[in-house]
Amino acid sequence: MRRIAYLCVDPGVPVFGTKGASVHVQEIIRAWRNRGAEVTVYCTRTGSDVPADLADLTVVVVPVTGKGATREASQAAVAAELAQRVLNDGADAVYERYSLFSDALARVTAELRIPGFLEVNAPLIDEQRTYRILHDETAATAALQLQVAAATRTVCVSDPVADWVRKRVDPGDHERIRTVANGVNTDRIRPFPEAPGRPVVAFVGTLKPWHGVETLIEAQASGSRAWTLRVVGDGPQGPALRSLAERVGADVDFTGAVAPEKVPELLAGCAIAAAPYPSTSNDGDQYFSPLKIYEYCAAGLPVVASRVGQAPHIIDDGVTGLLVEPSDPHALSEAISSLAAAPLARAAMSSAARRAATERHSWDTVLNRITQEVA
Repeated sequence: MRRIAYLCVDPGVPVFGTKGASVHVQEIIRAWRNRGAEVTVYCTRTGSDVPADLADLTVVVVPVTGKGATREASQAAVAAELAQRVLNDGADAVYERYSLFSDALARVTAELRIPGFLEVNAPLIDEQRTYRILHDETAATAALQLQVAAATRTVCVSDPVADWVRKRVDPGDHERIRTVANGVNTDRIRPFPEAPGRPVVAFVGTLKPWHGVETLIEAQASGSRAWTLRVVGDGPQGPALRSLAERVGADVDFTGAVAPEKVPELLAGCAIAAAPYPSTSNDGDQYFSPLKIYEYCAAGLPVVASRVGQAPHIIDDGVTGLLVEPSDPHALSEAISSLAAAPLARAAMSSAARRAATERHSWDTVLNRITQEVA
């Protein structure tokens, strides 16, 4: 498979963006290129944060336009146009990041008779209905069914996402649906020595409610003050979280938004990392495969994470980090403070975390699992 057509028809995911979804796109592209493949990207948005190693990437862009129902129809039309561009260019395999209303993979595989890999990162139909407006759910569901039926393999980032897909497609397609969790670039993110002074605890991510950063800030303010907090990233909750930190007297360094390639240097010198996901009323809400935890491990940082969702499947409690109950500032503070006061334990966890990242969670390993027995 020398020529790979990578499709992303989701207008909310720019190829060269800074959020986790864009990082995921870039890393899968890198993994294909590491195999020696020639990758052409077909998308609806490029973004402007182009990493140096992807500056030579061929990118075909057809934007989605309009609003509401018109936008949904535009997304379907753009998917068809991008599929035709793939057909015109030719490919040996097609890899598509699942998006609403796209049937591009189905069109390409039917015409070219090549392998197709469909990557499902989230229950997008449910998300759109719950958090935005979904005008034509029937069309969205039909597109998902068509894509899964056409895909050589449908890969989902977690078991809850895989279960969501299975409930919406023909049972005959179930055997080609697999769970393959996210990964990390272990060359880009490496361990660095801790900075002198009080241990620095890192959080990396977009500042949105489902990351639980307010609990982390409260934990810092209420704890032993034996550690400081560095929040890498920004987002809708940024102003409120800065106000909270000032109000409770927390020792927090807010870096603001950063490009993905800047994350390693901001993790350098840190001693511990945190993933304080909050509790939710529905366990199904914790369907994501958290990129940040894999990045923490690659950086050799012991991880203190909430015992929710996929975190217990990644963190070996007491070996690569500590698990705590969600939305509990006291429990979070105690766990972090215990590691802050135990440099030997941190060092052992650091080595174990890095080893787990390199042996089990590199993006090359992820792509091997996705294409196993096909490519």
